[in-house]
Amino acid sequence: MTVDKPNMPRPHQQEMSRRKWRNRSATGVWPLLLLCSGCSFAPHHEIPPLPVPDRYAAPVAEPDRSIAAIGWRDFFRDTALRNLIESALTHNRDVRIASARIAEARAAWRIEGAALYPRLDAVGSGTRGRSIISLPGAGTQAYDVKQVTAQLSAGWEIDFWGRLRNLNEAARNQYLASEESRRAVLIGLIAQVADGYLLEREYEERESLARRTIATREESLRIMRRRYEVGSGSKFDMMQTETLLAQAQTALQALDQDRAVNRNALALLVGQPVDIPPGALDRVETEAAVALPPGLPSDLLVNRPDIMAAEYALRAADANIGAARAAFFPNIQLTGAFGTGSAALDDLFRDGSRIWSFAPTISLPLFNAGRLAANLDVAKARQVRAVAEYEQSVQTAFRDVSDALVRRRQLGLQIETTRTMLDAQQERARLAQLRFDNGRSTYLEVLDAQRSLFDTEQMLVQLRRAWLASGVALYTAVGGGVPAANGISSSRHPSGEQQMGAQP
Repeated sequence: MTVDKPNMPRPHQQEMSRRKWRNRSATGVWPLLLLCSGCSFAPHHEIPPLPVPDRYAAPVAEPDRSIAAIGWRDFFRDTALRNLIESALTHNRDVRIASARIAEARAAWRIEGAALYPRLDAVGSGTRGRSIISLPGAGTQAYDVKQVTAQLSAGWEIDFWGRLRNLNEAARNQYLASEESRRAVLIGLIAQVADGYLLEREYEERESLARRTIATREESLRIMRRRYEVGSGSKFDMMQTETLLAQAQTALQALDQDRAVNRNALALLVGQPVDIPPGALDRVETEAAVALPPGLPSDLLVNRPDIMAAEYALRAADANIGAARAAFFPNIQLTGAFGTGSAALDDLFRDGSRIWSFAPTISLPLFNAGRLAANLDVAKARQVRAVAEYEQSVQTAFRDVSDALVRRRQLGLQIETTRTMLDAQQERARLAQLRFDNGRSTYLEVLDAQRSLFDTEQMLVQLRRAWLASGVALYTAVGGGVPAANGISSSRHPSGEQQMGAQP
C-alpha cells in the first residue's frame, strides 16, 4: 500500500528548485568573482617630489621652449658632423645591443601577458602495458592494457587577486624602461660623436698652428746658425733656437698621436672607418651658433631618458609588490579536457569513444617557511631602491645641466680673456724681436716671447673647442637629440613623440 505524501515535492519540482537555486547562486557569485578579479594589491603609484630647486643657479633667460625641443639635425648644422651621426646611429654596436634588449623585454612582456588567457593544447597519447591482478579464488591473472587518446586540454588560472596582471604590468614597465635606456644610448652616442668631431677640428687647427710655428722657428734657426758661422752670433743663442724648434716639433708629434687616437675612437663610435674632410673650428662655431635655453628643472622629467627609465622601473617595482601580496591568497585554476579514447587506434573516433574531464582546483598557502613573506620583503626593498634611484637620476640630471651652464658661461669669459692675452703676446713677440734686432736685448727674450705666444695660441683653440663641447653637453643634459617614443603619464606629457625634433 502506497501512502501519498502531499508535502513531498515531485521529481520535476525538485529539479526546478535545484535550477532556481543554481541561478540565484550564479547571480550572486559571479558579480563577486568579477569584483575580486578586478582588485589589485599594488601600492598606488606616486611620483616622488623633485629633490632639486625649481630654478638653476646659473642666470638664464626665460625660454619659450627648452633646447631639448630642437632636433639634432637642426642643432648640428655642420654637414660632415651630421653624416657622422647618421652613420653612428645606423652602425654603432651599442645601439644594436640596446635594440636587442628592447626586443628581449618586449618578448618577456608578451610571456607575462599570455598567462592572463586560457591555455589550449592538443594532446595525443598512447599507452601499452601489462598488469597483474590477484583475485580470490581465481588466482593471479595478467592483463594487457592498451589505450589511445586524442583530446583537447585547456587550463586557466583565474586572476582574482591581480597577481598575473601585476606581473604583466611589471614586465610592461620594464619594456618601456628598456626603450628609454636605448634612447639614452642614442643621446649619449650623438654627444660622443659630436665631441670626437670637435676634437678632430681642434687637433687640425692646433696642428696647423704648430706647423706654422715650426716653419718660423726653422727659419730663425737658419738665421741664427748663419750668424754663428760668420761670428756675429753666439752658439748659446743658436742652441736656444734649436731647443725651441724641438719643442714645437714635439708638440706636433703629440698632436698627431692624439688625433690618431681620436680617429680610432670615432671609428668605433660610428661603427666603420671615418673620412672627415678638412675644415676649421671657426666653421663649426659659425654653424652651431644656436641659442641654448635649458628650460626648467621640471622639463627634465619628460626629456631625460634616464629619469623616464627610472620612473618606469619604479612603476614595475610597485607592480611587483602587488604580485607578491597576491601570492598570499588562494590560487584558483580550471583545467579540463575533451576528446576520444579507445584500446585500438582504429577505434579511436568511433561512436561512444568520447572522454572528458573537468578538474577545478583551489590552493591556499599554509606553510612555506616564510618564502612568500620574504618575496614580499624583497619587492618592498626593491621599491625603496627604485625610489632612491629615481631621485638620484633627477639630482644627477640637475647637476649635469647646472655644470654645463656654469662651464659654458665661464669658458666664454676665458675665451675673451685669452684673446686679449693673445693680442698682448703677439705684440710682445714683435717688440722682443725689434729689441733683439736693435741689440737692446738677448735672443733669450725673443725665445721666451715666442714660446708664450705658441702656448697661448694652443690654449685659445682648446678653449674654443671646450666652449662648443659645453653646448653639446648642455644639449644632451636636458635630454635633447632623440624624441621620446612613449609618454609616462598622460597628465604630464600626453604625446612624448612631440617633445623634440626629427627622429634619427
